[in-house]
Amino acid sequence: MTSFATLILVLSLTSSAFFSHASGERNSTTGEDDDNELDSSERETEAPQGASDLIEAANTGLERLRSGPWIKFGDIAQTSTSTRNADPCTARGCTWPRSYRGYVYVPIYISRKYSRAERNVIIQSLVEFHRVSCIRFVWRRRHRDYLYFCPFTGCWSYIGRQGGRQVISLQQRRCVSRGTVQHEILHALGFHHEQSRSDRDKHVRIEANNVLPGKLSNFNKVNTNNLGTPYDYSSIMHYSRFAFSKQRGVLPTIVPIPDSKAVIGQADKMSGNDIKRLNKLYKCRGY
Repeated sequence: MTSFATLILVLSLTSSAFFSHASGERNSTTGEDDDNELDSSERETEAPQGASDLIEAANTGLERLRSGPWIKFGDIAQTSTSTRNADPCTARGCTWPRSYRGYVYVPIYISRKYSRAERNVIIQSLVEFHRVSCIRFVWRRRHRDYLYFCPFTGCWSYIGRQGGRQVISLQQRRCVSRGTVQHEILHALGFHHEQSRSDRDKHVRIEANNVLPGKLSNFNKVNTNNLGTPYDYSSIMHYSRFAFSKQRGVLPTIVPIPDSKAVIGQADKMSGNDIKRLNKLYKCRGY
């Protein structure tokens, strides 16, 4: 039987082609198959934006997938009976298990509907977790619990380990960028949005009158364990100033306090505090 160590994604390799499969090739180990692979040249290129803006744009009008989960808080997948919310759920066992070696192995499968370039963006986004934490993504073989990256409608993820095949949706337009990938992975590892923190009212003011009808629940607070880390305007998990605004660019929905001009929600990668929380939650040593 193949050892666990040989399954580790060797993401430090310089040849990104190592991670790409030929179009239409079947995964002989998992038996999963994808068709209708699109060429990357057929897709529009997006102007640089923070991850939160890209996610909101991709998820416009998305509240429930047909025969699928409800989408809450903008991009968090929940079943109709789900009550899981980041750190509260991690206290009840939704983190990924840590091995005796101290690493946290998270099996993954990447849909073949992605182009080679898109697969490489996803993989390169995983590289940073290996470099800064004890998280180790491994190719899914016979693992029961694993993350399944696929181009469903929108950018969304469940909170924490759910069990079985766990979808992270990264639609090919807007969702395949370093920031959006890392944002959705952090959800799957057990983290909620920054502005949903239990102490957020000390750092931001929610302008409820400026929020689109039906979207105010996206700004609900959660009883989070903040792991002794400060509120972070630069977190990859923070909404932008005009998130779900009735009039973007004019009516802000999130105003920093006391400095109302502070930049928020423009991150395109994990911040130092994002990394610190990840290492605290998973008890990573030496990072």
